Amino acid sequence: MTPLKLLIVEDNLASLELMAEVFTSLKAAVRPVSDSEKAVGMVNQEKFDGIFLDLEMPKLNGFDLARLIRKSSWNKSTPIIIVTGRDERQTMQEAFAIGATFFLQKPVDRQKLSTLFRTVIGGMLENRRRNTRVPLQTEVICTVGSRTLRGIAWNLSEGGMQLEASDLQSKDKVRLLFRFPASGIPIDVIGTVAWVGEKRQGIQFTTLSAEAQQSIREYIADVEKD
Repeated sequence: MTPLKLLIVEDNLASLELMAEVFTSLKAAVRPVSDSEKAVGMVNQEKFDGIFLDLEMPKLNGFDLARLIRKSSWNKSTPIIIVTGRDERQTMQEAFAIGATFFLQKPVDRQKLSTLFRTVIGGMLENRRRNTRVPLQTEVICTVGSRTLRGIAWNLSEGGMQLEASDLQSKDKVRLLFRFPASGIPIDVIGTVAWVGEKRQGIQFTTLSAEAQQSIREYIADVEKD
């Protein structure tokens, strides 16, 4: 398994270095950043398994950065861990309201950070599994209301599919019928058009049976083995 990829955004260099050192020793791939504005570009260009944020930072504070992360196409579901010296209940409530997953009180030390990592690793691995995309080229029959369209799938995750089909619009509710190339197993799911590009569209699955979910999971696992 590839190491967890973590982004740490912290303007206090001593804390940043300590967190990077501890998480690296726990076999994570760490990207430490002291400039919160630089972090914005990173979360919009690459996928992370977990993001650790300080709240009190110049230029762009942790609350605003967390809001931008939740709007990014790459990391909108990535676990966010707030690390801060503030302990007011209101601060915690606001952090969770904007999408934070965990909250750690400063000052931090090696034991605290190691315990935190072991607490959040399960959620990070689960999020990675849900968002792992593998190539898939197969015909997809798309039903939108009374219209039936034909498209070609390009890749697949447990949570959705990227395909190329004409006349799909953002927020369309669509039924997708397709088969896996090798096994021929039929898959029937309901999804919503999450985004529309020049040639391709992203579909987020909203309704699928336990059997379809398991078949998709097994297909992804088989592709990753090859």
